[in-house]
Amino acid sequence: MRQLPLPLPQSPEFARTCDALGLPIRKMQSEVGGNVQLIWQVQSRKLGFLGRVDMISRGPVARDPGDLAGWLERFQNWQDGRPLLLNADGLVPQALRAAGFWPLMTPASLALLPLTTGPEMRAALHQKWRNRLNRAEGAGLRVTRHALSADHWLLEAEAKQARTKRYRSLPPAFSLAFARANPGKAQLWEVRQWGEPLAAVLMLRHGRMATWQMGHVTTAGRKLNAMNLALFTAMTALADQGHETLDLGTINTQDSAGIARFKLGTGALTHRLGGSWLHYGALAPIARRLPARLAA
Repeated sequence: MRQLPLPLPQSPEFARTCDALGLPIRKMQSEVGGNVQLIWQVQSRKLGFLGRVDMISRGPVARDPGDLAGWLERFQNWQDGRPLLLNADGLVPQALRAAGFWPLMTPASLALLPLTTGPEMRAALHQKWRNRLNRAEGAGLRVTRHALSADHWLLEAEAKQARTKRYRSLPPAFSLAFARANPGKAQLWEVRQWGEPLAAVLMLRHGRMATWQMGHVTTAGRKLNAMNLALFTAMTALADQGHETLDLGTINTQDSAGIARFKLGTGALTHRLGGSWLHYGALAPIARRLPARLAA
């Protein structure tokens, strides 16, 4: 049976990376007739007064969305009673509330890009995005692809960018561990002019999907639309390697409108997640009686 399309936190590649870093992770699945119907990976952390907490990010992943309701009915059969944080995808608020989950954060939205042929993806680009790509292609810029190395300038640029813009993401150390644990699956595309770096993107490959892990463009690169060239080159290469979807990460049209426009300009589709929820024994009876407006 065909492999499930697993987002990064639910992929075997992610599990191998966590194992290499010594981070606890449990790999679980449900089968029917020898065929995998549901997959979910559980991370464990210590979080303040809650103590040890289980976390499921962007899971479980179901072959048939109808199986998700059954998973909610049975999750306590394998979960040992400790608090469970769930970053839901495909689970409706009413069902989560009925199962005793308490809403913590409203749903985020992702940009998911279908990877097809080069001509089809070029045709799907928004006009301004395509025009910038055309200008970059005609500017004599050089694009190369290679494996991630510990001394690549993108890692330091990403760390500095995260501090400056105050956002949180998986640290560069995770990307390096991913590259070591999954040879050939952390690929970097870099754009240079006259030997000087202008832009770079790092993609993590996992099954039918791939994920934009980090990217950076210099001031000079921005003027030359180098990031458009780096991303489109990566898109076509990933499609050629057999990937069907590129996860471009979250989009925030209010606080980061420019980045959101850039991601959606590729022809990516907006995918709304199900929010963050907590199942905690003492709160479960109250969560089941929450007004619907508080669990949307």
